[in-house]
Amino acid sequence: MSITSLAADDGTSSRGTRVLGILTLVGTAAVAYLGLVATGPDVIQRDSVRLIYVHVPMVSVMYVPVAICSIASLLWLRKRSDGWDALAVAAAEVATVFVGLGLVTGAIWGRPTWGVYWTWDARLTSTAMLFILLLGYLTMRRLPDERSVRTKRAAVVGLLLIPNAIIVKFSVDWWLTLHQDATITRADAQIEGLQQFTLILSVVVGYLGMAWLMVHRFRIAWLESRIEDRGLDLAIAERRAEGDTLVATGGDQ
Repeated sequence: MSITSLAADDGTSSRGTRVLGILTLVGTAAVAYLGLVATGPDVIQRDSVRLIYVHVPMVSVMYVPVAICSIASLLWLRKRSDGWDALAVAAAEVATVFVGLGLVTGAIWGRPTWGVYWTWDARLTSTAMLFILLLGYLTMRRLPDERSVRTKRAAVVGLLLIPNAIIVKFSVDWWLTLHQDATITRADAQIEGLQQFTLILSVVVGYLGMAWLMVHRFRIAWLESRIEDRGLDLAIAERRAEGDTLVATGGDQ
């Protein structure tokens, strides 16, 4: 299936995105109820533990759009396809949202847990570097230069995202960090029962929301590229018409 098959020339909504949107809303409501009402406070962290149902989904989901942006950037450098470019910028914007929210919710959770909003921990620092790279990618796309030049520079930055994301992912294993390691998958996980179910559901809802955002943002990026191409074609046609007029009149005004 071609990458452009996801695009819609008459809008960004479809039956599939509406289903995704409904599932995301219903799932969000369920997580809110379970996280705030049904589940109890933690023995040590008390009610601040409820942030786990927001923070963990953000940082779990963010790796997907980051990887998509890097892969799409690589494929654009090889094929120069507008579809891969649209996918790369869509993924970069969605990744920026999730990484940013991960940093903010982590800082809020860190205050009651660690006593500070921020510390130069390996996980936190590498995540901040990932956020800066994403901002750099988006900045490159808005520099006042030709479209092909802007896209190429941004694609090069996009290639750096996956290596940085790998460092973020394994930083808690490679270095002695203040940040805890995996909450669900580790063998001695201290979460179970309804809390575990709510956490897993929150991650699933996070992926649904990410997919909904990705499809809509990709279709917007695709429509923007089509509008820009048509605008360029119109400008070339007008310039040619001016040239033909000058030739026909012998250069007289």
